Amino acid sequence: MEKIALTGGIGTGKTFISKQFIQQGIPVFYADDEAKKLYDSPQFLTLLRKSFGDAIFDGEVLNTKKLSSLVFNDGNALKKLEAIIHPLVMDAFEAWARAQGSDKVMMESAIIFEAHLAHYFDKVIVVNASLPVRIRRIKQRNPEMSETEILARINAQMSQEEKCRLADEVIEHDIDL
Repeated sequence: MEKIALTGGIGTGKTFISKQFIQQGIPVFYADDEAKKLYDSPQFLTLLRKSFGDAIFDGEVLNTKKLSSLVFNDGNALKKLEAIIHPLVMDAFEAWARAQGSDKVMMESAIIFEAHLAHYFDKVIVVNASLPVRIRRIKQRNPEMSETEILARINAQMSQEEKCRLADEVIEHDIDL
């Protein structure tokens, strides 16, 4: 089975492109959706409590704002969180891939390179778009965000130039279809 990763920065159009692959018969696993499911998993919450203590919990309930504040202000805390999340997401992907009965499967994730996951895949495809197009798309999706906030999110990710350099293939996606 060929395992393909589809990646690219915020606003490049990964989800739109992934739907084109689905129409071609290639099943797509959405890593962000799987990662969000973990926040309801007792196993995951136990691992978080062991790694970060009670400070990120309100009693038995995870306070995601406290966790976000911690990991986005402390690189070591972010690495600890990623060391918990990434293996669980990859395990879910592997189980999902086996269940597909397809000769090709795809994972859509913005952080394939940042998370050092490229080695799991036979091919990595980067979706690329120009900065003005990305900003417009993000504003359409999140009208409450200022351009400064949008640029901060874009700049927090690996550059598109670097992703394209590391990719096996690049899909240029500056037009809206």
